[in-house]
Order: sequence, then C-alpha cells, then structure tokens
Amino acid sequence: MAGAFQVIARRWRPQQFDEIVGQEHIVKTLKNAIETGRIGHAYLFVGPRGTGKTTTARIFAKALNCTGGPSVAPAKDDPICQAITAGSCLDVIEIDAATNRSIEDAKKIREECFFAPAQCRFKIYIIDEVHQLSKDAFNALLKVIEEPPAHVKFIFATTEADKVLETITSRCQRFEFQPIPEEKIVKRLQEITATDSVEASREALFAIARLANGGMRDSQSILDQVISFCGKKISESDVLDIYGLASKEQIEGLASAMAAADYATVVKLADTFVTEGRDLLRVLRHTQIRIREALLDSIRNGGVSTLLGQAMRTEQLLRMLDALQRGEGGVRLGLSERANFEVCLLKAVEQSRSRAIDSLIKDISTLAADAIDIGAKKKLSGKDGGTSKSLPLLMKFKDAFARYKTAREAEEKTTTPIVPAAFSRTKTQVAIPEAFLKMPPTGSVPEATVAVPAEILPTLEEALKTVPAEIRAFLKEKLSVDFTNVVPATETFCARVDEGETSDEAGVDDPEPIEEPD
Repeated sequence: MAGAFQVIARRWRPQQFDEIVGQEHIVKTLKNAIETGRIGHAYLFVGPRGTGKTTTARIFAKALNCTGGPSVAPAKDDPICQAITAGSCLDVIEIDAATNRSIEDAKKIREECFFAPAQCRFKIYIIDEVHQLSKDAFNALLKVIEEPPAHVKFIFATTEADKVLETITSRCQRFEFQPIPEEKIVKRLQEITATDSVEASREALFAIARLANGGMRDSQSILDQVISFCGKKISESDVLDIYGLASKEQIEGLASAMAAADYATVVKLADTFVTEGRDLLRVLRHTQIRIREALLDSIRNGGVSTLLGQAMRTEQLLRMLDALQRGEGGVRLGLSERANFEVCLLKAVEQSRSRAIDSLIKDISTLAADAIDIGAKKKLSGKDGGTSKSLPLLMKFKDAFARYKTAREAEEKTTTPIVPAAFSRTKTQVAIPEAFLKMPPTGSVPEATVAVPAEILPTLEEALKTVPAEIRAFLKEKLSVDFTNVVPATETFCARVDEGETSDEAGVDDPEPIEEPD
C-alpha cells in the first residue's frame, strides 16, 4: 500500500534557515545570535498567519540542540533534528495555547522547567498562539520567563501581539514576521509545480499568490485545492473561477474607468462581476490596492499620477481611496451586497471629482505668484500679451475665495439652523465677498459643483457666473477647475447622515468640495 498522502504545505515545510522565504531579516539575526553565542532565553515571534513563525521556531530549536551544535546549518539526518521534525523530541515541547490556556497549564510548565533536559542541550518550549493564554496563566509564567534556568528557552508565536501582556513582551526579544511578497510566493510555487510535474501558468500562480495575501502556507493550501480541481494543468481562469476572483485586467479596467469618471463602464463591470460569480468584497479590496499604487506614484512624482490612464492628483486619489474604504463595511455587512458595491464605486468616483476650497486657494495663490513673475518679465521685454490685464482679476478671484472661507469658518459662532433640528448641527447665512459680485459677467460656464448653505444659493450662483472667461480658461488649463452648478450644503449633509454617520461625524463644516471637470 502506498504511503499516506501529505499536503504540499507539510511536504515543503522548510527544514533549514536557508529554506525560509521572505523573512531574511529574522534569519540573519538568529544566525548571528547562534554564531556569536548571544542566545536569548525568550523570543516572541509576531506576524500574520502562514508567514513561518512556528517553522522558524522549530528550525531554531534544531540549531540549538543538534549534535555538535549550536549550529546555523544542522544536518538533516541528525537523530535529534529528525525527532524535532517528527514532534517526538522530549526536550522540545510544542504547546497550543488555545487549548492549554489555564493557570493549571501554566503552573505545569513552570514546574517542569526546573527538570534537566532528557537528551538535548536545551529544553525549549514553543507556545503557539500565546495570546490565547488567560491573564492568570500569563502572570503565573512571568517570573520563570524573566529568570528561567540556564537550560530553558521559550519561543512564543502569535498573530495578535496586542493581546499579549506588556509584562510578557518586555521579557522577550520580539521578531516581526512580514507578509511574503507575491514574487517570492510565485517563485516557490514554481519550484513546487516543477517538482510535482504540474503545468501552471505564471498568471495562475500570481492569482494564487494574490489570494494568499502574503501567507506562504495559504498559497500552498490553495495550490493543493486547485490541483485537485484541475489536475496537472492549471490556468488563470481555473483559479479565478474556483475562488471568485477578478482578473488583473478587470481590476485595471475598473480602476481606469473610475479615474475617467466613466459611470457606464463602472456599472457594466460591476454587472460582469456579479454575473461571473466574483467575490465583490475581494474585488473591492483589490481595487483599493491598485488605487493605492497610483496614490504612492503621485506622491513620488510631484503630486500627479498617470497609472490609471488619467492624470490624477494626490488629493483626488486620497478621496477615492477613502470612499472605497468607508464603503467596505456596507459591502461586507449590508443587506444587498451588489447594490452597496455599486454605490461604493460611484461614490468614490464622485469624491475624486471634488476639491477642498483650502487646496484650491493654495493652488490659485501659487498661480497668482507665478503670473506676477511672468507678467513682470513680459512687461519688461515688451511682450506682455495681456497678462497684466488678467492678473488683477486672478488676484481678485483668489482673494474672494480666501474671504469666503474665512466667513464660513466664522459660522460656528452663530446658531441659526438651516438643517432639521434633529441633526443638532447649525449653520447660518454667509455674506458673499464683494470681489465676487464686482467681477464682470461672462458667457457660458462649464460644469462643476460648489457646496454652500441654501440661503445664499441665488447670490453665490450669480457670483460664480461672473468669473471672467480668461480666468476660467486659465484655471482650467492650470488646475483643471471649472464652476457652475451650486449644490446646497444641506443636501450633502443629509446624504451623509443617511449613510449612517452621527451628527458629530457628518462634518457639516468640512471644507466645501469643488467638483473636477468631466
């Protein structure tokens, strides 16, 4: 009869330091500790599941107890190492804190510590998920963890370090295990499939790595399941169908459509995800990852990113990413996953098209300063080209917005309500700066949105229509900003209350958004 089948995660479990993937900083530190003889008495391994905490603890135990050791490269055929691998070594005790969490279990460990090792150099306790220990159990171990016998070493592993008492953490050397990069996971999966004579496309392995979310063990378990489903030939579509993932191209298309404010494409892609049975929460999270990449790109490149096919400023990407994160709870817990998913995407698009007045004033001030400098140079050279005529209007426009913002900040001193009393928030009418009203009228005005109190709608709407054409063209070219439709602040406020925010969270006095052009 053939031997019992072993899953990939067990067959490919690292047995040497050099086989550990993605935790080079920890491997280097432990190796140096062994070579220099600076071996601590207690270690705390912290990190996400499947990143190698328990595996590293076992390898460390082998390195300390191997024949002729301690050694950074113990022989695989060493009897002690084989016993540790099989879990039969009397002096390397692995304890699951989830089922051995009481004070009686802790007292048993404390009493056994003082007995000399049976066959090894050190008696090593590996306590997995140590955060599951009760508070009394932690307290029972405090003294022995701080001052254990010379032959005792403790290695604690946990996925939730914040639940471990600080009195325990302070007595340990702490090692942070990081999520393993997708490239390294794919490389290991390629080794596995080549050894097992499985044909898997690189795209399929990347889909598995993306699904594993930084955990090597998770990726290997997924690969096992996919092989059971597909046999010896694995394609990306197989992985996507089994786990309800969207392809990388679909995520790219969705992010690009959102950046371009292409509502029809966004809704169409959402329908496609539902029809194909994709996990909408995972689609949302993967979209966030893509937009985060664009956000980081904009920060590195002076505030603008083109990764999504459109020139997107840092502020726009921040608003879009924030809207997606706020909508994640609704997709996960809402009554209609599909409806909440679509609304989340569309709100993110809307948020990305708006700008805070504070930011706009800063940009206009910068442009005004540049215009002054350029205008002075052109005037001296006799090539003014009209700059000196448009500059006063630009300065007036900037000053109007600045004074409008100042007036809005003073509103909190008044108590005239313009929203239902039940919301317990107040606003009052704001006088529009004269600079707006004195601007000469112009022709047609492109679309955009400014949120303001309802009482001043007619006045501000007329004021916005008086923005000179040359200034509108200048701002559209430099800042991609136009102005027309006025939306009451009460509508924005009520919409946010409808989303479930409390009156204190709704933020009536947030800076007014100004919508980006289509």
